[in-house]
Amino acid sequence: MENYSPNGISLYEAGSVKRKKTRPRIGVFGVGYFKYWGQFDGLLDDMMKKKAAFMQKIEALDSAEIIEFGLVDDATKAYELVPKLNAANLDLIFCDMLTYATSSTFGIIIKSIEIPIVLVALQPDKAMDYSRASTYMQLYNDDICSLPEFAGVAVRMGKKVPNLIIGTLHDDAVADAEIEEYCRIAAVLHDLKTARIGHIGHPIEAMLDMHSDSTMLTAHFGAHIVQCEAHEIVSHYQKATEAEITAVKERILAFFDTPDPVSDPISEKLRDADLHTAAQATVALERFIKTKKLDGLAYYYDGPDGSDTRIVMSNLIVGNSLLQGAGFPMCGESDLKTCIAMLIMERLGIGGSFAEFHPVDFKEGFVLVGHDGPHNIAIAEGQPVLRSLKKYHGKPGFGAGVEFKIKEGPITMLSISSTYEGKIKFIIAEGESIAGPIPPTGNTNTRGFFKPDVRTFLKRWISEGPTHHFALGVGHHAQTIQKIASYLKVESVIISNG
Repeated sequence: MENYSPNGISLYEAGSVKRKKTRPRIGVFGVGYFKYWGQFDGLLDDMMKKKAAFMQKIEALDSAEIIEFGLVDDATKAYELVPKLNAANLDLIFCDMLTYATSSTFGIIIKSIEIPIVLVALQPDKAMDYSRASTYMQLYNDDICSLPEFAGVAVRMGKKVPNLIIGTLHDDAVADAEIEEYCRIAAVLHDLKTARIGHIGHPIEAMLDMHSDSTMLTAHFGAHIVQCEAHEIVSHYQKATEAEITAVKERILAFFDTPDPVSDPISEKLRDADLHTAAQATVALERFIKTKKLDGLAYYYDGPDGSDTRIVMSNLIVGNSLLQGAGFPMCGESDLKTCIAMLIMERLGIGGSFAEFHPVDFKEGFVLVGHDGPHNIAIAEGQPVLRSLKKYHGKPGFGAGVEFKIKEGPITMLSISSTYEGKIKFIIAEGESIAGPIPPTGNTNTRGFFKPDVRTFLKRWISEGPTHHFALGVGHHAQTIQKIASYLKVESVIISNG
């Protein structure tokens, strides 16, 4: 995902808070059949060359720490490998299917390991030369031979059939893309286990779908919910210096356009006072995130009219949008579940902006998808806009509002809801962001087109019991997100577009 940078400065580097690149830990082991090595001179060496080629392929992505566990070619080695895998604190494992291998090399591993395992069957030749074919050549390309056996044994061990990559070791763009996808999935799983998500205040009192049990979120995702207080940000706001505020003002103006108002009477050209307040709140917010060592924040907090508390807590929008574009999901209305959905999308490299449904355009067949509050400006179409708003509709306060639309092209939505039984559910859909004007209201809005038609899509989406908020990302990644849900043992559904 490219970060929006009209001045040539990456959002990951523009602020005082820097997010380190996620480095998941991925384990790799190969499987084969020990009886072959004595029967076919040179076959074992060729297997190890195949394994080395696969290792080079994933190491070249430079997206994970790769831990190599050698070759498992009999049951004894499989039993010996289990404690090593468990001790390595892995996020994902690639099992490299080098040739046929008996399932004794895999059964105890799949039984004993809770870490996601992907079976990788990449044969070196696109096809055998049948005029020169031999048993050696067949074994050299026998990568898929054991897949049915391994799948059947996984089921007998009470586990799901592992995900598969099938293709060729060289010049296979589809297989390469799948390998890269699983490395991104590993990054999501890694950060979910270690994330510190700040929580301030409570959901808006009337929004019953927003409420979350912090312990339930830790149980499902592993993330720690850090209960924070509004005064912690306010105190940083009060200590901000004019030099710090001026520097942030310049950074804000470098990223945002500040056009004249158009048709909405509650919007104005960005006022100097609102820019100053937004910059001061940004200084405070970035210092708060750094001090608390947070990876994200969900917040909603009021305060007495005219108080610093109300001013600060209602003017975090600009700072949150900058932080969100730099990899820190920031979620208004204290929506922890959507904050986690945004984190999942961000770590996948697809954005993840705070969104809900706005009016339908029945003439052109789309629905406006957007929200007030913080947004992921890294996936904006063109330069984001700042407007001064005389009021934040439905909420206290006034000040700068962020307006843009998501990049045109494929989009993916993820709503994380909770069921009557207290379990987590992923509701996922794909659509298109289409070109066209959006309301100039100081809020984000994207013209979302969904198949088979907007009316049918909305009925299908709502019938799955989503929250009214969701994360909005670029590209079509429903299947990838569903794999993440499966690894987390979370119920998921992809809305049909047929």
